[in-house]
This record gives sequence, structure tokens and C-alpha cells, in this order.
Amino acid sequence: MRGANDVRGRDSRVVLQRREWETASRKAGWNAICQRRLIDARRLGEKNNVMPEHVLITGGAGFIGSHLSDELLANGHRVRVLDNLAPQVHGESGRRPDYLDPEVELVVGDVCDPAAVRAALQGIDAVYHFAAAVGVGQSMYEIAHYTRVNNLGTAVLLEALIQKPVKRLVVASSMSLYGEGLYKDSSGQVQTVGERSLEQLRRGEWEWRDESGAPLAPIATPESKTPALASVYALSKLDQERLCLMTGRAYGIPTVALRFFNAYGPRQALSNPYTGVLAIFASRLLNDSAPKIFEDGYQQRDFVSVYDIARACRLALENPAAAGEVFNVGSGTPYTVRDIAERIATVVGKKHLRPEITKKYRVGDIRHCYADITKARSVLGYAPQVTLADGLAELAAWLEGQAAVDRVAQASAELSARGLAI
Repeated sequence: MRGANDVRGRDSRVVLQRREWETASRKAGWNAICQRRLIDARRLGEKNNVMPEHVLITGGAGFIGSHLSDELLANGHRVRVLDNLAPQVHGESGRRPDYLDPEVELVVGDVCDPAAVRAALQGIDAVYHFAAAVGVGQSMYEIAHYTRVNNLGTAVLLEALIQKPVKRLVVASSMSLYGEGLYKDSSGQVQTVGERSLEQLRRGEWEWRDESGAPLAPIATPESKTPALASVYALSKLDQERLCLMTGRAYGIPTVALRFFNAYGPRQALSNPYTGVLAIFASRLLNDSAPKIFEDGYQQRDFVSVYDIARACRLALENPAAAGEVFNVGSGTPYTVRDIAERIATVVGKKHLRPEITKKYRVGDIRHCYADITKARSVLGYAPQVTLADGLAELAAWLEGQAAVDRVAQASAELSARGLAI
């Protein structure tokens, strides 16, 4: 275990290394970047004298889990992954993802299967619980599926951990459980809001206003905000978080919940229309189609690099003070969805594909929310290292070798047919 000063020193060295990787990206392409990143990070991990753990990541063959695997391997840990390789995320082949490090032990299985979970836990010191069905819109009509995977899967894992406790459990939670973020009114008073009325949304009045009609200004949302659940997905993520913390406390398993904001980076499932918004935009652009944006595009979100998320996850494993706590993991900086669409179009060389503003509302969406990361900074020693400009440039380099099936129209039709887009 290391102190915050050691963590910050290591992160400063990572910033310098990242500049070298960016130069390499222009000269040698994406594969060379990956190889250099892993080699340098592993050298750094060896110098830090981290006490190695054998770690299980449920859902670890996906986007964030695979990057966490790299981060853990680089710091001396061993990694096993339990993943069902769901077709919506991994395609129909059912084969091991090429991006998953060869040193990762992949166990193909369902987190809802008690036997598979018990087998995957053999010899494990710590667990990251990432297995989940992900998608706000889809969760509103595939209710049984989301409840099974997210709620039941968590319960199955926890029953297995009661029989075989581990040193640390880290659960991936979500910013979606906040619903709307916090606001300030014109007098500077902090305001908590509920859900916008359907009548307001049908009129295209997207913003929150006070009683006098003045607009409310969004501010950073801390972990202390009371959850306000606007989708089945959000409800299931709150359940995952609370179940893990509750069970961990009862059975002496040190547990940490990390509320991820909008993650982006290489390895996102580009053909999954329910994944992160940046991946959805990239999929449209790769198919020479304009990104589609709900409402007016001025809704604000917090976009955080997957490399920063992976680092926060590792810190949650290694820092004793994290046990029993909940942390936001974001960049702490808000961007409008319209701005993000224009930026990604520019970096992939398709600036002419201007965003299509649908002026429609998707049930379960909120207007503004971005992270207050004060707690993660002070307790974990977490500090975002990847700027949006650098992260998008790296994403663009990766996208050059990718293909995507654009299923956005199909997903939109599903929502509209059920009255979930108005």
C-alpha cells in the first residue's frame, strides 16, 4: 500500500510518458502505442513495489474492464476475468477479444450462474464487479434482462463472497443514479430538482428554471446528493452499489463503490447503440452519417478517459482509506453534447457531418450532470491526467482501423415504437 504522495508522483511520471506515446501515435500507429504503453507502465509498476494480488474482474472483457486489466498487470497484479462475451458488446463470434492482454485468464461464464462464479473466485484476493447490462434507453423496455443481469448477478456474486470473502470488493456504479445534477439559482442558492414534466418537454423547454422563470445554473454534483432514479438502469446500478456496500459491511469485506461518469476511449463497442455517447457518435461518423442528438444538444455531461477510470479503480484497490466509501470518477469538467459531437467529427476528419439535432426527449434522460471529484482527489489521490483534446486524438487514432455497424436508427425506432422518445 502506498501513500497519496507516492501516487501523485507516479501519476506525474505517467503524464510525461503519455506525451511520448502521443508522439509515437503519429509515427507508428495504434498498435505501436499499445505496445509502448504496456511496456513502460509495467516497468513503472515494478519500481513501485506493489504487493501483488490475484484479482477477478466480472465483466472484465469489455471496454473498461480490459483497460483495468492492463493497469493491474502493469502494477504487478494477476488478473482473471469472468465474462459471458455478450453478442451486443462483443459480436456474434463469441471469441476472446484481441485487445485482452494474453496474461489475462479469461473464464467464459454468466455472473448469474452460481457455479461459474464460485469457480472463478478460486484463489482470488480481490474482486472488481463490472458485469452489467448497460443502457438507459434499452433498460426501459428490457426490464427483466437488466434486472436479472445487474441485480440478480450481483446477488449471486455476493452470496459466493459470503462463503469465500476477499480482501477488497470494488463495484462499478454509475452517475446515472443521481438523475439530475445540482443547480444554483440566481441568488446563489443550491437547488435540487426532480424530473421535467412531459408537458414541458413536448414544448421543447429543456432547461430548468426557478419560480421567476430565470434559468438554473448546473454545478458539480458531489457524492452526497440524494439519488433520483430516472431509468431502470439507474435503479439497478443503485441496487448494485447498495447491495455490495451493505453485504461488505455485514461480512467484513472492505468494499468501495465507484460512480463512473461518461467514459470514452479505445475498445468501446462501436456497434452497440446503447453504449457511451462518444462511441455512438463515432459509429455514425465511421458510416458517413451525422451524429444524432436528443433535445437541443446543450445538455452538459462529464467525459472521462478510460485510462483515468482504470487508474481510479487501481487506487480503490490499494488505498486502505477507500473501504466503505463511494467516489465519483469523472473529469470534473462539463461539456455540452453538441460540443462533443463536433469535436469527434473534427478529429476523425468528418467536420462536414454536422450533428443532427432531433429536438426529441428520450425517457430516462436528464438535462445536466457533471462530477465533483473533490473526495476522490483527497482520499484516493486521484487526479485526471488525460485532457479531452488528447483523449479524442488517441481515440481517433484507434478508430482508423475500426469498422462499425450503425444501429442507431434501429435503436431509435425501438424507443419511438414504445413511446419512449417524444
